[in-house]
Amino acid sequence: MIRLNNIFVKFDQFEALRDINVHVKEGQFYTFLGPSGCGKTTTLRTITGFIEPSSGSVLMRDQDITHVPIEKRNIGIVFQSYALFPTMTVYDNIAFGLKIKKFSKSDIKRKVTEIASKVDLTDEHLQKAVSQLSGGQQQRVAIARALVTEPAIICMDEPLSNLDAKLRVQLRNELKKMQREFGITTIYVTHDQEEALTLSDCISVFNKGVIEQTGSPNEIYNHSSTEFVANFIGDINKLEPAITSALNLPENQNHFIRLERIRVELESDSGFDGIIESQEYYGLYIKYYIHTNGQTLKVIEKNDGINLYSTGDSVKVIINPDDIMSYQA
Repeated sequence: MIRLNNIFVKFDQFEALRDINVHVKEGQFYTFLGPSGCGKTTTLRTITGFIEPSSGSVLMRDQDITHVPIEKRNIGIVFQSYALFPTMTVYDNIAFGLKIKKFSKSDIKRKVTEIASKVDLTDEHLQKAVSQLSGGQQQRVAIARALVTEPAIICMDEPLSNLDAKLRVQLRNELKKMQREFGITTIYVTHDQEEALTLSDCISVFNKGVIEQTGSPNEIYNHSSTEFVANFIGDINKLEPAITSALNLPENQNHFIRLERIRVELESDSGFDGIIESQEYYGLYIKYYIHTNGQTLKVIEKNDGINLYSTGDSVKVIINPDDIMSYQA
């Protein structure tokens, strides 16, 4: 569907992207994930045509679009700020792209009404000015405007970042549902790991202008290929020498383990002696801070309402070496 081949982007002497290779398949929800300034938005803007690469090529369905103007790429775009016209009605905002393409009034009305219904915008919403809508409703307008011209692909740049936490989770679920219903290929930019893991079919993790790893959410989380990815995705423990030496792990590597991979028991013939320092109660699970072998480990245990530990409890901390991810120091 979309291929980036050996993309380099330079701004004067600054190399913003270095040898970026991406293959987005038809109908896929593909996420560019990484911290601020890592190159994910620059990559998105290269796909949409706002940035022309210094070298490399952009292909859509095997057609080279590297030098094709933005308006001829048939790509829908949802910006972080939504980029809506605040004094125009919702109807006119959604219809804007159709008017530019010189659709008839009857076709515009039909298409706007259809897409509005699909994103849960009512006839009443359509007559309001965008400035009268909530953040969540404005996001739906931005998505509707991007989809109404029936683009081959839709690109979204941090579309949920301006919303409060509760609404962000709600709209995240709606976004995935809409994407599945429309079946449209989607490229999504975010710095939010949870957002990426829950929405994506495939993720590319960016760091300082390069892609550190590409894979499914499970591959990225459970089989992080670099130390950067292991630390950036979710929460993790770095094991100190006292533990790594007891487990006979190589000294020239850094060793990490996810919180939920560590087992805690009151009594066991194996494992390390530990003391519960504190705990955080989340309902579905409890996060324990356990002091063992000179360091404090974070551990997540499923909340079964029975096997609960208290501050000061002596426990056994059990680590399976197969669950450890190791990287060259």
